[in-house]
Amino acid sequence: MAKQNFIDHVKIHCKSGNGGKGSSHFRREKYIPKGGPDGGNGGRGGHVILKGNKHLWTLLHLKYKKHIKAEHGMGGSKSRSTGADGADEIIEVPLGTIVRDDETGIVLTEIVEDGQSYIVKKGGRGGLGNVNFVNSVRQAPTYSQPGEAGIEGWVVLELKVLADVGLVGFPNAGKSTLLKTITAAEPKIANYEFTTLKPNLGIVAYREHQSFIMADIPGIIEGASQGKGLGLRFLRHIERNSCLLFIVPSDTKNIVAEYEILKSELKKFNPELLVKSRILAISKIDLLDDELFEMLKKDIESKLKEAIEVVYFSSAAFKNLDGLKDTIWHNLNAKD
Repeated sequence: MAKQNFIDHVKIHCKSGNGGKGSSHFRREKYIPKGGPDGGNGGRGGHVILKGNKHLWTLLHLKYKKHIKAEHGMGGSKSRSTGADGADEIIEVPLGTIVRDDETGIVLTEIVEDGQSYIVKKGGRGGLGNVNFVNSVRQAPTYSQPGEAGIEGWVVLELKVLADVGLVGFPNAGKSTLLKTITAAEPKIANYEFTTLKPNLGIVAYREHQSFIMADIPGIIEGASQGKGLGLRFLRHIERNSCLLFIVPSDTKNIVAEYEILKSELKKFNPELLVKSRILAISKIDLLDDELFEMLKKDIESKLKEAIEVVYFSSAAFKNLDGLKDTIWHNLNAKD
């Protein structure tokens, strides 16, 4: 699928339907020339509703559909018949979609479950027919209510990818290669920066038919928290990940320093990201012989300023991939 097909931010105008007008009808039948009022109520205007769909992964279908309108309710009629409600306009969105009011910026809801629904704009109520205004004093009211007008306004939909594990690292750290190796995902892979221009999700099969979801997200550069590179487009997607897997290649000059830069960018964007559990994964260990590998391990252990699990692997040589999956699984299922 083309990279342009991943859309994670759209602004749409929603308008619910007007309520139908109440009827001012009077009963007129043969031999009953002056029957009483029997005007029915108007129908409700259609709602504009968002609904979660686990099979969607992008907001592309809304990119060119900026105006969403629900149907108006029908007017009431004779014999106390209520008008038909206007049809609701249902907008399906991927899980992880946040809905904001464009004017205030307030978060209205977050769609995180399949089938979850939220009424963005309520349809107007139908007007009451004249039969509702009969009382002991007023036996033949000639008026009824108009229906309520629908509500309209702009809302912003923002997608944050839902995954158990988010891959964090500089461009060309080996994140896409890892995802392709241990899942069925097919991310674009090449030896240059920013090969990944959109999040890629993959399901990692684990022991005893268990699994977890891994997200490969565009690489960080210094200044990403200020919008440099892919900047904020990337960072918001890791807010929902349960565990962050920091990937640093074994041929990096100073692995611990690079890890600290990655942490710093996350902290500047959202300090709460560092509350998440973290794993430091050293990729491309197939480039090292046994002696260099042992020297690397000692160097990392001596420089790390925190207690964090460190795992070494190679996607190209299929080295220690099971160990990596074990470490991730235990981290995801660790008891507080």
